[in-house]
Amino acid sequence: MTRIIAGRAGSIALEVPDAGTRPTADRVRESLFGSLESADALRGAAVLDLYAGSGALGLEAVSRGAASADLVEKAPRAAAVVQRNAVKVAKSIGSDAAIRVHRSSVDAYLRASQGAFDLVFLDPPYDVSEAELAGSLELLVGALAPGATVIIERARRSPAPGLPAGLEHARHKRYGDTVLWWVHPHS
Repeated sequence: MTRIIAGRAGSIALEVPDAGTRPTADRVRESLFGSLESADALRGAAVLDLYAGSGALGLEAVSRGAASADLVEKAPRAAAVVQRNAVKVAKSIGSDAAIRVHRSSVDAYLRASQGAFDLVFLDPPYDVSEAELAGSLELLVGALAPGATVIIERARRSPAPGLPAGLEHARHKRYGDTVLWWVHPHS
């Protein structure tokens, strides 16, 4: 079972799409969000959750104090799950944060985006190629606020994400078969 780990919506159970997604394990999310909180990257942040799946990453951020979350999911059934999870979390936290679900491909959303996001999660399906991921990251550069943090989740067997001009690797951490890559815009 996937759930919101902490914050105002802590312990709320989230639905997970029945196929085509790979939810981030609770222990990985717990470690990730502990790091984000210690870096003060959540309070008041504009969050973008690309390849949202269940929406767990963006919704966890809102539960822990982010000002808004835009959750992007292309698959119709998964987008419906994200919408239901967003409604649950919104009811739990009240009207403090804006949660928006977008049924769109990542690249189409980024081409049309007017946002300046402080925190971005990219958790693409493992079958998304490195070239596709690099293209999405190139589109993302223009949607980042100064000092933004981008978290990319990939399989351990995947190479380091290829970054376009404007982004740089900060660090990475492995959790079993999962690797989280921390990326920032060039200063």
